[in-house]
Amino acid sequence: MNATTEPQLARPAATVIVTRPADSGHPERGFEILLLERSDVGAFAGMWVFPGGRVDDTDAGDDELARAASAAVREAQEEVGIVVEPASLITLSHWTPPMIAPKRFTTWFFVAPWAGDEIRIDGHEIVASRWIDPLAAIDGGLPMAPPTHVTLVTMAEAKTFDGLREIVGRRGIERFLTVPAQENGNLVLLWEPDAGYATGDAGVPGCRHRMTIPSNALTGGGPQHYERDVS
Repeated sequence: MNATTEPQLARPAATVIVTRPADSGHPERGFEILLLERSDVGAFAGMWVFPGGRVDDTDAGDDELARAASAAVREAQEEVGIVVEPASLITLSHWTPPMIAPKRFTTWFFVAPWAGDEIRIDGHEIVASRWIDPLAAIDGGLPMAPPTHVTLVTMAEAKTFDGLREIVGRRGIERFLTVPAQENGNLVLLWEPDAGYATGDAGVPGCRHRMTIPSNALTGGGPQHYERDVS
């Protein structure tokens, strides 16, 4: 294997899904999520993302998860100027990208309530911000990475922090170790317990936990599609 084909080393990272009730008088109606639009340069160029970034050596903590939580709090402050209380963080998931990814970040996803701080962006790395209903973000076709899309589906299902805690209690902290495959010319990302996960064969019938990304998605060929048979 030569230098051009060797997989990139993955860097630890953290992101935080900052949420507020869609209707403060009726919190059971669901969340609004803070999304940020990244500039056209750098990692995740032009995509809508949650606040987050790499875990630094100076981030406090006795283990990987604790350091990632510290990074999530720090990044929220640095990227959008908001204070996230460490005790308020709910650990939702951990994502490992496929070996073929040009830039690889193994990322912890946390959820935290918004404390009411003004959202401030730098206009350089982050060019826009918005509060949006999770399903509206998906249905609106906002460009986003698969982990963002999948997380928004979970947040839409949860609706409230009590609902989110119930999901985490039932599923545990989900780990998405991504296996890429091809089907009908489209890229398919497989996650356990998809029937094709063990072999990397997207055509195997059975349980589905995957995202299909059309081959012409970047030229308007259609949105990515997430399937999940597991509860």
